[in-house]
Amino acid sequence: MVKVLIADDSMLVRLVLKDLLGRDPGIRVIGEARDGRQAVDEACRLRPDLVIMDIMMPVMDGIDAVVEIMARCPIPILVLSSNVDPNDSRSAFSAIQHGALDVMEKPRGVVTEAFEEIAARLVEKVKILARIRVMHHFRKRPGMKAAPLPPPPGGPRDILAIGASTGGPRGVMHLLQELPRRTGVRILIVQHIARGFAAGFAEWLDRESPFSVRLAREGDVLEEGAVLVAPNHLHMEVRSERIALSDGPPVHSCRPSVDTLFSSLAREQLAPRTVAVLLSGMGRDGGEGMASLQRGGGYNIVQDEATSTVFGMPKAAIDLGAAHQVLPLGEIPAAIAARLGAGPSA
Repeated sequence: MVKVLIADDSMLVRLVLKDLLGRDPGIRVIGEARDGRQAVDEACRLRPDLVIMDIMMPVMDGIDAVVEIMARCPIPILVLSSNVDPNDSRSAFSAIQHGALDVMEKPRGVVTEAFEEIAARLVEKVKILARIRVMHHFRKRPGMKAAPLPPPPGGPRDILAIGASTGGPRGVMHLLQELPRRTGVRILIVQHIARGFAAGFAEWLDRESPFSVRLAREGDVLEEGAVLVAPNHLHMEVRSERIALSDGPPVHSCRPSVDTLFSSLAREQLAPRTVAVLLSGMGRDGGEGMASLQRGGGYNIVQDEATSTVFGMPKAAIDLGAAHQVLPLGEIPAAIAARLGAGPSA
């Protein structure tokens, strides 16, 4: 049984969430909070498996509540946000930076087909996140190791391809904040994220990192210094050193798919120029694409189990023998910089 605490200042929203979660016999709402301070107190008193957190609340907002919960009684937190409100979306990613696990759209009270779809995704997300242990550190701890692969031949590389899913946004931000800002590098990012939040994710990375980040557009050239994020529900590939977007079938139930991006780089014979990084995420997306890059001369780095929120995607690459290095998140920026021909940031 998954025990949930709902924190939202709207009584209507709390009622809607309680009703839709109550449809599943495996979920029980054990408490409610009307503001951030009450959310902290109830989370530490009740110790639920998951807190569903609004951002804009009185007394204490959701961001400060996340910070205090993670400091006092670490519990998985799912942020619900209105993706039509840019301020709400920005704040949601700030909450993730401070320890929340994921963000998704807040269901509205009108029962429509879209509402039912969001409700189903919410129930699924609650069950997944409730099983996850929360992380506070990026540095090394004992964990699964891969047999090291010999480094492929070749000089400095100029393409960095990053794939991530659950637990990934904070990791992607960490990489961009710690990497040296080199104008000669092209950075491509596929992050599995809830519908409508890709633009907010790109804006958050742009605002909080030293790089200029935006959503990829059809036909974008892989220019030096570009950091491009795959849009919601579109695959992102590279063809003739330009971005190609498509609404093709999901790969491993994912669109955008990390495998699609990685495989396109291998197919375009860009593997010798590529450093690929696979961060925390559920499922197997990215492993096969990494194997394609490895066969073509790419260099692959995956996040280790100890610092991954979910180890599924990195483990898929390890199981296929496609990882040259398995590292804690805190050590990945320096490893990337070494392969891109730059030292670690000062």
